[in-house]
Amino acid sequence: MKKIITVILVLALAVGLTACSVNKPSDSSSAAFDTVYKIGICNYVDDASLNQIVSNIRRQLKTLGDEKRVTFEILYDNSNADANVMSQIIANFIANDVDLMVGVATPVAVTMQAATEDNQIPVVFSAVSDPLAASLVETLEAPGSNVTGTSDYLDTNAIMNLVFAANPKADKIGLLYDVGQDSSTTAIVQAKAYLDKKGVEYVERTGTNVDEVMLAATALVADQVDAVFTPSDNTIMQAELSIYETLAKAGIPHYAGADSFALNGAFLGYGVDYANLGVESANMVADILINKKAPANTPVKTFDNGTATINTEICTMLGLNFDEVSAKFQPFCTKVESVTTAESF
Repeated sequence: MKKIITVILVLALAVGLTACSVNKPSDSSSAAFDTVYKIGICNYVDDASLNQIVSNIRRQLKTLGDEKRVTFEILYDNSNADANVMSQIIANFIANDVDLMVGVATPVAVTMQAATEDNQIPVVFSAVSDPLAASLVETLEAPGSNVTGTSDYLDTNAIMNLVFAANPKADKIGLLYDVGQDSSTTAIVQAKAYLDKKGVEYVERTGTNVDEVMLAATALVADQVDAVFTPSDNTIMQAELSIYETLAKAGIPHYAGADSFALNGAFLGYGVDYANLGVESANMVADILINKKAPANTPVKTFDNGTATINTEICTMLGLNFDEVSAKFQPFCTKVESVTTAESF
């Protein structure tokens, strides 16, 4: 009898050990391999563009981890645009001894840069519109420190060309943005310069939260603008679902600096493919960790800004024909795509 009990206990222990050996860390993006890289990802805020980046970083790291037989253990958090929360998240990453940090959007990248001056933990930023103006890198080709990444630099003139391709008679343009967003600073300056040169009047309306942006959109309707331009501004992106009907019902097309704006109700989003930006950010992470590429010598990745995404539902609400508008846009972009309104990607 004792022998039977002993055998049962041994078998039970063996089964338990086997079960433990195949368990994966809850935050792991890949199978459990001997080599483990711990990555801290901080997102600036929940919006369609930035969330799409994060999901594609996760997906690509899982693919790369399985291919290279390494484990990418991901610690993820969202600061919800709160600077204090952001600093605490980054401090937690450092306390958890991460091998690399990913900062999604300019404010996160800048905070990570400051937090790693002494420890030199590698930082890969994603969706930073102007890395040079933000002083994140010395040059795009040779960043010069522990920080590099991917940029969603916006070709403002290209969007403005689309505005006037659709409506050559437009004589008043609304500029809708958050003055506190670094991603808007350069683009708004460029838009004003473009309109000044063309001799077209513009009206600036700003907001720092959803309620303020809603008021700004209502004001633009009262201003009787012919179109509204927004850069790749995260604050306006958050508010897009709350303002798109106000603008569309007033017959005002909203042109914005990311395809996700169109998905959330803007007439047109123009710029980089954020899914691809996420993939390339993950590729950069893997190159630094697995191939030991130094961030200082890893060029910032930029992208072709040639895709115009039209919301076909809004196009109809504005009384426009999708095929006709697409034909007008073709000379000014590499391709024209269509979407319908949804809450997120």
